[in-house]
Amino acid sequence: MAVVPKPEAPSPPGPTFVPLYQQVRDILVHRIASGAWRPGSPLPSEPRLAAELNVSLGTVRKALDELVSGRLVVRQQGRGTFVAEQTPDSALFHFFRVVDAAGERVIPTHRELHRACGPATEEEVARLALAPGSEVLRLRRLRAAGGRTALLEHISIATALVPGLADHEGALPNTLYDLYQQQFGLTIRRASETLRAAAADPETADLLGLDAGTPVLQIDRVAYGFEDQPIEWRVSLLDTRHFAYANEIE
Repeated sequence: MAVVPKPEAPSPPGPTFVPLYQQVRDILVHRIASGAWRPGSPLPSEPRLAAELNVSLGTVRKALDELVSGRLVVRQQGRGTFVAEQTPDSALFHFFRVVDAAGERVIPTHRELHRACGPATEEEVARLALAPGSEVLRLRRLRAAGGRTALLEHISIATALVPGLADHEGALPNTLYDLYQQQFGLTIRRASETLRAAAADPETADLLGLDAGTPVLQIDRVAYGFEDQPIEWRVSLLDTRHFAYANEIE
């Protein structure tokens, strides 16, 4: 009889070490995410945080430096440190990367084309980490700059995150990230984007003033909140005859 060897036991995990300032940073992030510190509200002073968390003042400052770099908090000279607020200007500056033919960043306008709720598709379930059967709000908007139509946006967000938004009277504001924060406590921390070339279908072409099949730039973005929770999935189709997508890498 053949002897079947016993499977090897899994190796024990190696030692882990999280620097103290990162532990402090995570505690502060959790407080912001939980709503203990609201957007625009001041944080306790650095000495008070150091005493409360039983760490050095230098550790607190290093943790806060990371939050400043991540745009979660802002320091105001002579006033202290505050939870960052999303504003229309900051949302556009950080997340709208469209430039004109001269390479200048543009300030877009928008026109809402469609707003409706429905059960999430398989792709929406995957992109937004939803349970099957969840309801999503879908928006479609046309954005223009300098008198030219620039891009068509398709936006999906779970209705559970934005209760009542589907019934908002009138058009929604030009920027949505500040609306998410101010009305629903959802702060967009980062976004993951994939860019690829696509051919404009007849409907997209008509809205953008193109011939069907004209190449457009497809910008596929998932925006994340605290603890990497997917909040919004947005697919934008950009007319590259007069506009481009620009990003700075430091």
